[in-house]
Amino acid sequence: MSLVYENLKLHITPERFYVEACDNGTEDVLSIDRVSTEVSLTVKNDIPPSAITRPIHGILGTIRLVAGMYLIVITKKKKVGDLLQHAIWKASDFDVISYKKTMLHLTDTQLQDNKTFLLMINHILSVDGFYFSTTYDITHTLQRLANTSPEFQEMSLLERADQRFVWNGHLLREFAAQPEIQKFAIPVIHGFIAIHSCSINGKYFDWALISRRSCFRAGVRYYVRGIDSEGHAANFVETEQIIHCSGNKAAFVQTRGSIPFFWSQRPNLKYKPKPQISKAVNHMDGFQRHFDSQIISYGKQIVVNLVNQKGSEKPLEQAFAEMISNLGNGMVRYFAFDFHKECSRMRWDRLQILVDQVAEIQDDFGYFLVDTEGRILMQQEGVFRSNCMDCLDRTNVIQSLLARRSLQAQLQRLGVLHVGQRIEEQAQFEKVYKNAWADNANACAKQYAGTGALKTDFTRTGKRTQWGLIMDGWNSLIRYYKNNFSDGFRQDSIDLFLGNYSVEEGYSTSPLHVQTDWKFLALPIIMVVAFSMCIICLLMAGDTWTETLAYVLFWGISSIGTGAIILYNGKDFVDTPKLVQKEKLD
Repeated sequence: MSLVYENLKLHITPERFYVEACDNGTEDVLSIDRVSTEVSLTVKNDIPPSAITRPIHGILGTIRLVAGMYLIVITKKKKVGDLLQHAIWKASDFDVISYKKTMLHLTDTQLQDNKTFLLMINHILSVDGFYFSTTYDITHTLQRLANTSPEFQEMSLLERADQRFVWNGHLLREFAAQPEIQKFAIPVIHGFIAIHSCSINGKYFDWALISRRSCFRAGVRYYVRGIDSEGHAANFVETEQIIHCSGNKAAFVQTRGSIPFFWSQRPNLKYKPKPQISKAVNHMDGFQRHFDSQIISYGKQIVVNLVNQKGSEKPLEQAFAEMISNLGNGMVRYFAFDFHKECSRMRWDRLQILVDQVAEIQDDFGYFLVDTEGRILMQQEGVFRSNCMDCLDRTNVIQSLLARRSLQAQLQRLGVLHVGQRIEEQAQFEKVYKNAWADNANACAKQYAGTGALKTDFTRTGKRTQWGLIMDGWNSLIRYYKNNFSDGFRQDSIDLFLGNYSVEEGYSTSPLHVQTDWKFLALPIIMVVAFSMCIICLLMAGDTWTETLAYVLFWGISSIGTGAIILYNGKDFVDTPKLVQKEKLD
């Protein structure tokens, strides 16, 4: 049975939007007044025959921009697979429709601002990774769902969803306030889902991997680090691995998230900006809140910190270890593993050192297991909370190894693997497993850093390759460009979409218009011209070598000097967010 309506039609008239539920046994129609913005229920007979009709797959929500309200609907979807006999969908295309029939009420400046805000919304919608289901709550883990009350089961999908992972929660705020229309509201998560039907030793099972990105303290790589005052960590992702075999269900959950105290790493044109630990705040308050909430949600915490233990990352590792020591909480244990040092010169086999270190703890934590009759045979007692600097590349490698170890135990318990058999020996399944984890890495990396993940050649093949190193270099260059010259726009897009910034309809002043200092245009032009003249002087030699040398030196020194000035003032030349104050991002 659908918890929300699955088959919908959108009818558009000059006065109203009508969203018709076409599921069997219902006559419900959602009516949205395009003038008053009032949302209510009506019946099919109220839909005018002159309405323009089109099929849609769900309502993502509504948002207010300069021109007024906009309705966002899902126009295309792609089936990912069936999870526990429930269809899981990826939303692949959207439409953003204005309530207003004309834009004549806007000034030229307001028109341009409205266009920019629309570009931001469409940018977020173009980032791959929005998933939903009309019959299953994908915002919760199997273990959370199994430990709910009968009252929880009676709630609407929107009301009972884990708000940490509902990316359209702000867009659905009007629906949340009216219980009678919540069957039209689909909670959507952002992250990654893969579902595969597999076979080992002639036994069939479904294997799924779900990564849920938190919408609290969401953002892009360099503009959102650490935690906020509520203890929400940047780039927090809950990853669940699920097995469904002959009615038995097993799951293993891990989390990742930024180092949970107050620190920043602002882009400044340097390849790797130096991380800065905030000095004017009490780190332990937010730190305590973070781990209190994690313990409530997941139980015991094993922190696996993969940052470098030398160089610019060293102070972060030292501060993290010290704060956990000061926490004095037996529920949180800390393991530091210098990933780059241990695995240098392609020694990736040394990752087994970390896996062996935490093996006994992982066995104690167990995993979630339910038999065919719905009896809970085992619960997962804690999680591994892994992090590196970005919580992307190194983190995903370690998570895939820990998940494989848990999967080995689950498949043996369910009788899929014989005694003594290893997952690594099952070539067909191993390929599916590795590719899914590599795809998970790419999805999370594109959503946070703007490019695919690094080190995915190891995740896919179990080996580090020269081609993998080349691709990592290419992705690193793209990350550098995006982090410095387009991430301000990306951060603004996320803040607008999630409701961290609200647009006032028809406002007179706009944060989008920042007066540009002359040096931001003049210095790059001078540098390019000077460098070009230096090359020209080298190619077109003067009458004497001394004359040529003088020209080359002059233009060379000019280009280098201008470049040095730009680099020194690097923070002024990068693309910075405009919609949320800097203090909120620190």
